[in-house]
Amino acid sequence: MTVEIEFFFDVGSPASYLAYTQLPGLAADTGATIRWRPMLLGGVFKATGNASPVTVAAKGRWLLGDLALWASRYGVTLNMNPAFPINTLGLMRGATGFQLRRPDDFGRYLDAVFGAMWCNRRDLGDPAEVAATLSAAGIDPATYTALIEDPAIKSALAATTQEAVDRGVFGAPTFFVDGRMFFGQDRLEFVRECVASCTR
Repeated sequence: MTVEIEFFFDVGSPASYLAYTQLPGLAADTGATIRWRPMLLGGVFKATGNASPVTVAAKGRWLLGDLALWASRYGVTLNMNPAFPINTLGLMRGATGFQLRRPDDFGRYLDAVFGAMWCNRRDLGDPAEVAATLSAAGIDPATYTALIEDPAIKSALAATTQEAVDRGVFGAPTFFVDGRMFFGQDRLEFVRECVASCTR
């Protein structure tokens, strides 16, 4: 039996980025499939009364150090973005749009956006920076603009965000395996164990 890992994420979340770097390997190791669930973290926060940890100074300082430890553990680059946190509404509509309308470009889009945000420290709150990032990845910025302005794409992102809230999601990244919810990129080993238990 193939086990599915649902991955609710927002590209503006550094923890989502770290999970993104690790999930494909985990899926390959376990034979699981990944169901990508782009959601709007700001919408989740609003609906649940949650907020970014950086809104609490001491917690924010701790988080930055903790994320650096995990990046080192994973052997990946993580450069905290000076523009963080940014409004990711357009970016997450883009993720939804590419997933639904241009799935062959979906992975390239995520690679480009996550890389620009968390490796190259680009301010993707600036439309010009988004356009330059996509152009460098071989993605036409005009396609992105058309997708994020499409009412059906807007509705799809809103629906996924609401579904996440309805299922108990309060932050990103969040994973579901066989009905069990796991919050945080530091819970990936529990995700792995849950996948393994489902395949026994």
